[in-house]
Amino acid sequence: MRQVRVAVCQMRSTDDVERNLDLAERLLTEAAEGGAELATLPEYLEFMGPVGRRAEVASPIPGPVTDRLGAVARECSVWVLAGGVLETNGDGRVYDTSALLDSFGEVVATYRKIHLFDVELPDQPPIRESDSITPGDEMVTYRLGEVRLGLSICYDVRFPELYRGLMAQGAQVLCVPAQFQHTTGRDHWHTLLRARAIENQCFVVAPAQWGLFGDPAEGRRSYGHSLVLDPWGRMLVEAPEEGDGVWFADLDLDAQRALRRSFPVLQHRRLGVTC
Repeated sequence: MRQVRVAVCQMRSTDDVERNLDLAERLLTEAAEGGAELATLPEYLEFMGPVGRRAEVASPIPGPVTDRLGAVARECSVWVLAGGVLETNGDGRVYDTSALLDSFGEVVATYRKIHLFDVELPDQPPIRESDSITPGDEMVTYRLGEVRLGLSICYDVRFPELYRGLMAQGAQVLCVPAQFQHTTGRDHWHTLLRARAIENQCFVVAPAQWGLFGDPAEGRRSYGHSLVLDPWGRMLVEAPEEGDGVWFADLDLDAQRALRRSFPVLQHRRLGVTC
């Protein structure tokens, strides 16, 4: 039986970059000690502060943030998905970038968030990611040993065509690091992630932020519930709504292959008729 052990690291980042990176390093070390081959961190892992400071905090990739996380990857011999790092950009905004680091600490793939969260939620000010973030324009997959990862970030999960494209490129594991709003998360988080797992017969790995952030008067809160799903949509592991920590799941690749053979829904697509 071929399995890949993954870890989802749940954290509550603040506006203190050093504090956040210290926490990320501790969680990655714990993940490696638990036997994870891949340890995953949430979106906005190094900074959850005022939007106006994003350009100030942003750094190149490779750069200071990935160098620090890469040192842990190298020392602990673990692959790391830095779920969402603020990457410098020449137009005054930044990219929200997921960086994949191998067990030597090298950045081997980067994905820039394609779909930006511009919404108006009840009882809080509007959110306009596009005011500070430049969208990406490329799907990204990368092979880790016998398994191919498909990269995405948070709000992307509402766009099934992205995940269909990742699956078509060979993805077996869909990574969805997130800072999901509590208002939407309580109704949509589990449903959307399960849908992406079931319709693509893929594992879903979703490390998330939790807890209050920003100005308390605005009432913004992250949903937590970091999780891993199997290709049938079953929960392999789930973190609680609150609390930093590391949760582990073993991805059974043989079972995934067997499912795709016995229930060949992916072969039944009629591409000449539907999108």
